[in-house]
Amino acid sequence: MSAARLLAGIAIAGLALAGRALAGTPDAAAIARQGNGHGAAPCASCHGADGGGQPAAGFPRLAGLPAAYLLEQLDDFAAGTRRNATMQPVAAALSEPERQAMAAYYGKLPAPASPPAAAAAPADAALQAQGKALAERGRWSQGLPACEQCHGPGGVGVGQRFPPLAGQSAVYIANQLHAWRGGTRRNDPLQLMQAVAAKLSEADIAAVGAWYAAQPSTLGGGQQP
Repeated sequence: MSAARLLAGIAIAGLALAGRALAGTPDAAAIARQGNGHGAAPCASCHGADGGGQPAAGFPRLAGLPAAYLLEQLDDFAAGTRRNATMQPVAAALSEPERQAMAAYYGKLPAPASPPAAAAAPADAALQAQGKALAERGRWSQGLPACEQCHGPGGVGVGQRFPPLAGQSAVYIANQLHAWRGGTRRNDPLQLMQAVAAKLSEADIAAVGAWYAAQPSTLGGGQQP
């Protein structure tokens, strides 16, 4: 066989393998719209067509969150490490490649430039002031660190373990803080959030949620620090 024919054969084989690999790649956009046909409901039905979430219902935005963070949460839901009656069966119905594809898909979507209307409802000035103080300074008399020490200035997020808070709904933030405080959510690094949430009063939780819900999601598409 000539060298030219050998090279041509190798090229054809390579294209065939690439085609088979591509054919096996999950269609994340289709799963988001339609589900996967194997028990996973459409993500858009809860998280919106643009991944912006449903603030009033407490369904978080996914668009623009770090893909590594999203994948970790999906894996934890699938394994039961993070408990949620809605998300556990959905994540368990997704294969590992599908979870990876969904995390990458939502991580690349742009975060909303401003908070959704339902999340940005005017809050009491005193509540906003309390939320801002806790977010930026904490309450060191109780050993309570500022939220931004882990979640970054303005709540833009830091790496894969500390997600963006800016622009998430007050309902979702409050739900998660209650889950951390009550011990029903435990998939945090070094139990940091459990320790923080245990020091928050109901008024603190409402204040922090209101403050971050009103902050613009200025970074998106996986650009968080």
